[in-house]
Amino acid sequence: MNAPLAAFIQHHSKSFALASRLLPPAVRADVLVLYAWCRRADDTVDLAADPATGLARLQAELDAVYAGRPAADPLLEAFAQLVRRCALPRHYPQELLAGMAMDLEPALYADHAALALYCYRVAGVVGLMMCHVMRVADDAALEQAAQLGMAMQLTNICRDVAEDWQRGRLYLPYRALGFADEAAVRAALAGPIDAELAARLPAQVRGVLARADAYYRVGMGGIGALDWRCGLAVRAAAGIYRGIGTALARQGYQPLAGRAYLPGWRKAGQVLLALAGQCGAVVGARAATRVPARQVEFGPELCL
Repeated sequence: MNAPLAAFIQHHSKSFALASRLLPPAVRADVLVLYAWCRRADDTVDLAADPATGLARLQAELDAVYAGRPAADPLLEAFAQLVRRCALPRHYPQELLAGMAMDLEPALYADHAALALYCYRVAGVVGLMMCHVMRVADDAALEQAAQLGMAMQLTNICRDVAEDWQRGRLYLPYRALGFADEAAVRAALAGPIDAELAARLPAQVRGVLARADAYYRVGMGGIGALDWRCGLAVRAAAGIYRGIGTALARQGYQPLAGRAYLPGWRKAGQVLLALAGQCGAVVGARAATRVPARQVEFGPELCL
């Protein structure tokens, strides 16, 4: 099943596919399953004629997985085996579905405190699930894993402003963009981005990316709790995602100037930087890694 999953991930996220190649083979196989399930869940809601029905289907599938009922879908069965093998707390995939539910309205976010919960649900818990798949030497790294996921989500939000607007969504905190309330935002979302809003976007994107950088700095502090090769892969993935923010800076922080991305040679450069960053970590010098012994829920300690 690994070859089809690898092809699936290569199609959906070349950046993640590149970083995943740095993982130990056994861990990579599990990471591919986890990523594919998350991607499948996202597509089930986003591509459904009725997103609420798609979400209800995902909930029923998750109920079946944690009840130990066999699945006919090979990917769902592989995910169920992963749940058992990695002792994956139900709270994490359940929170991911809760994040998807926030997109059904879709929700709007007045400030960064409101946005943080969304980022935890759709990306922070992915970092936490990765800790179960990759194993950690110290549970203190769990909060940092969640924050690294939240950093990546903030980067995505800044990159995808134009695309999200076309879908009737705005994730940037709306008060800083000059909107008085949700009604004003929803009225604006009914049409294209006007010149006044376009002029306000760069300052807001710059501020959100600065916050993302703070999350990256804290989140990457947990890499030392991972196996050396797992740490290399996570460091590379973080560098590639952070590089999207640098690409946005090169276009004046204006997300309407084109979708910011990293060309292949810059991604390769991030892999080399990740390798250099890992060189100070001696193989076998850290404590043995294990499945985390505790669960992390959203709270103020995750917010920066």
